[in-house]
Amino acid sequence: MKKTFLLGKFWNPDDVMTALGKLRDQGVQAYDVYSPFPIHNIEPLLDIKRTRLSVACFIYGCIGALTGFTLMSLLYGAVWPMNIGGKPAIPVPSFAPVTFEMTILFAAHGVIITFFIVQQYFPGKKAELMDIRQTDDVFVIAIDQDRISGVDQTQSISNVFTANGAFEVTEKTFE
Repeated sequence: MKKTFLLGKFWNPDDVMTALGKLRDQGVQAYDVYSPFPIHNIEPLLDIKRTRLSVACFIYGCIGALTGFTLMSLLYGAVWPMNIGGKPAIPVPSFAPVTFEMTILFAAHGVIITFFIVQQYFPGKKAELMDIRQTDDVFVIAIDQDRISGVDQTQSISNVFTANGAFEVTEKTFE
């Protein structure tokens, strides 16, 4: 499926923020902004919702803690019980380090794997850059052509780009 984007290329992040504000006032939603470094407070202009990875991290951490505690309880309480000096068969306080480490291990690996699956990152995936300079010194605002209607709105968006400091306005198609 082909996707066509209208790209506005800027040298300055402040110009990007101004152009995004003007586009939003016109009711145009940007597909994404590509930047060589993070631009603070851009999320509201792009309508980026809060990620649910923190919830996934909590769930993976709980699974890790349960796994660690269960493993220690089974090993010291059922599989290989030891009575040393009248201590209890399942000494819960001494399980804390293993439980903590398993929590961290499961949470970290689970979140990383979930992120890669959700973002569809996999070995050998070809990067689709809007502009090769976006990784160096150019800021790119991408507008999905399927979401805008007609030549008039395309011209209006191009005018907003150029009026707010874009040095180049182009179209790019991805297959």
